[in-house]
Amino acid sequence: MEPIYRSDGEWVAVYEKGHIFNVDGEWIGFVVGREVYDPSGMYLGFLSNDRRLLRTRTRPPTRPRLTPPPRPKRPKIPASMPLAPLFQSLPYHLIDLFEAFPERLTYVSETKPDME
Repeated sequence: MEPIYRSDGEWVAVYEKGHIFNVDGEWIGFVVGREVYDPSGMYLGFLSNDRRLLRTRTRPPTRPRLTPPPRPKRPKIPASMPLAPLFQSLPYHLIDLFEAFPERLTYVSETKPDME
């Protein structure tokens, strides 16, 4: 289990066996090579060498929607992770998805009742 951090150093997710889970253990994506896709198969971005989920600032070329794998079992998430390393600033053409688009990485349970 490898931690994934936001650029400000906050631990936001874990990578385990080709899948990404948030800190609550909910499945938020799967990984093919270094490219990350959400549970519906839509392209999100890529995993960097320093354990961040990044994407180019300009809209990436249209990528085909992948058939998602079966939903993995929820892993046992540890209570804490080691502190993040000091990150270099991102070049202008890259963005951190957990900072720029956190709503795309939020899991909303289908069994959760709707707001009245």
